[in-house]
Amino acid sequence: MGILEHNGLPQLIIILIYLGALLALGLFSSKLFKGTKEDYQVASHSIGPFLLLMSMFGTTMTAFALVGSSGEAFKEGVGVYGMLASSSGIIHSLCFFIVGVKVWKFAHQHKYTTQIEFFRDRLESDFIGLLLFPILVGLVIPYLLVGVISSGVVVQSLTAGLSPDLFPALTPDGNPIKALHGGVPTWLGSLVICVVVLVYVFFGGMRGTTWANTMQTIVFMILGVVTFYVIASKLGGEDGLMANLKALGESLPENKVTRIEMSKTKFFTYLLIPLSVGMFPHLFQHWMTAKSASTFKVPVICHPVFIMIVWVPCVLVGVWATGSLMPAKPPLPLIPGTTQVNANAILPFLVNTQTGNILSGLLAAGILAAIMSSLDSQFLCIGTIFTNDVLTHYKGKENVSDSQQVLYTRLFIIGIVAVTYGLGLLNPPSVFALGVWCFSGFSALFPIVVGALYWRGLTAAGAISGIFAAIVSWSVLFYQALQQGALRTFVLKLPLGGEEYEVMPVVVMLASSLVTMIVVSMVTPKPSEKTLARFF
Repeated sequence: MGILEHNGLPQLIIILIYLGALLALGLFSSKLFKGTKEDYQVASHSIGPFLLLMSMFGTTMTAFALVGSSGEAFKEGVGVYGMLASSSGIIHSLCFFIVGVKVWKFAHQHKYTTQIEFFRDRLESDFIGLLLFPILVGLVIPYLLVGVISSGVVVQSLTAGLSPDLFPALTPDGNPIKALHGGVPTWLGSLVICVVVLVYVFFGGMRGTTWANTMQTIVFMILGVVTFYVIASKLGGEDGLMANLKALGESLPENKVTRIEMSKTKFFTYLLIPLSVGMFPHLFQHWMTAKSASTFKVPVICHPVFIMIVWVPCVLVGVWATGSLMPAKPPLPLIPGTTQVNANAILPFLVNTQTGNILSGLLAAGILAAIMSSLDSQFLCIGTIFTNDVLTHYKGKENVSDSQQVLYTRLFIIGIVAVTYGLGLLNPPSVFALGVWCFSGFSALFPIVVGALYWRGLTAAGAISGIFAAIVSWSVLFYQALQQGALRTFVLKLPLGGEEYEVMPVVVMLASSLVTMIVVSMVTPKPSEKTLARFF
C-alpha cells in the first residue's frame, strides 16, 4: 500500500507540514522583535487594516464556530445559524465600532496594553483590577478549552486508520469505532497543538501571533469553501452545486430545517451572546495594536461577510449529517466508552469520509488553523494581563525592566498552557455548551465597558457591584445547569401573563449587571473632574 492510500498517514503528514510552517513563521517574526514589552505585547501599535481584519476575525472564529457549530447544527438544526452567526456578523462589527475605536484612542493616549489598565484609570480604583483579573482568566480558560478539546478530536478523526494496533478506539462492548479507530489519540493531538502554539507565541509575541492569525485565517476560509463544495458534491450525487444543495435540502427531516423545536424567546435571547466580544481581553489587546483609528474601517465592513463565508458551510455540513443521503457506513463517530454520537467530531468525520486522503489532510489543516488562530491570542493576552496588571503593577514599573516583563509574560503563558491542557483531558461533552457559557459571562460584563466609555456618571462602586452581580448570577445559573445535567440545553422559564417563556441565562446575567451598575452609580461618589476630563 502506498503512502497516499494509507488511511490517516497522508493527513498526518500534511498536518505536520502545516504545523512546521507555523513554527517557521513564528520564529521568523521573532527576528523582528525589538526587545521591548510594548513590541512583544501589542506589536508597537503598528498593525495595519488588512492584518487587523485578519487577526481580529481569526481570533473570534474559534473551534466554537467551526467544530461547535457543526455539532450543534447536527443536534438542533439550521436554526443554529440564525441564533449566532447572523447576529454575530452585525453585533461584532458594532462592538468594533463603538468599543474598539474608543479603546484604541485611550490606549494610544495613555499607553495601555490591557483592559484592566483602562478600568483602573477610568474609575480610579485599584480593587477593580484585582477583581477583574481572576474573572477574566476564569472565563478565558473555558474558551481555551474549546480549542484544546476540538484540536484533539479533529486530529484523531482525520487520522483514523493510521495505526489501529497502537491507537485503538473501542465501543463499550469492545468493537472498534471506525470513525476514530487508529487515529492519533486526542490527548496527543491536543498536546502537539498546544506546544506549537506555545512556541510561536513564546518567540513571536503579538507580531508573531498576528502574522500566524492572518495566515491561518486565509487557510481556513479558502479550505472551508472547498470543504463545503466537495462534501456537497459527494453527498448530493448530482451534477452541479445548486442541484446538490437542492437534493441535500430535500433529504433533511423537517425539524432540522426549521426552528419548530426552538421557542422564539430562546432564539432571540441568543442574540445577546455575541455582545461578549466587547469584553474579550484578547480582542482588547488586538484593538490596541492598530496603527490608527481609520484602521478599523476595513474590519467593521468586512467582518460580517467573513462570518457568513465560514459559518454557512459549517452549519449546513452539520445538518446534512442528519439527512437521508448520509451513508449508513461508516457509522457516525461515538464518544469513546458510550453509545452517544460525538457531535464534536461530525465535521472532521465528514471531511475524512467524504473526501480523498490528500484533500482531507488539507482540510484538517484548515480546521486546525481556525482553532489555533484563537488559542494564540488568548494565551498571549492572559500572560500580558498577569505581567502588567498583577506583577508589574504591584512590584512597581521602575522595578521591572522590559526584558523581565517579557520573560514573566512568557513564563505565565507556559503555566496557562499546562493548566488548560490538563483540564482538556477531562473532555467536557459539548464544545458548543462550553462556548455559550463562556460567552454569556463576557456578555454580562458588557454594560461595564460601555458605561466606562460613554457614561460620565459611572462610579467605581457601580462598576464593581455590576461585576459582582454578573458573576454571582452566572455562578448560580451554571450550578443549576450542572445539577439538572443540562449544561447544553439549560434555559430559564419565565412566567409572564400566565404563560412561560424560554430565555437564555445570559438575559438574567446581563440584566442583573446593568441594573446593579446603574443603581449603585446613582448613589455613590463620581470620579474626580480631573479623571473625567481625561476620558470625556
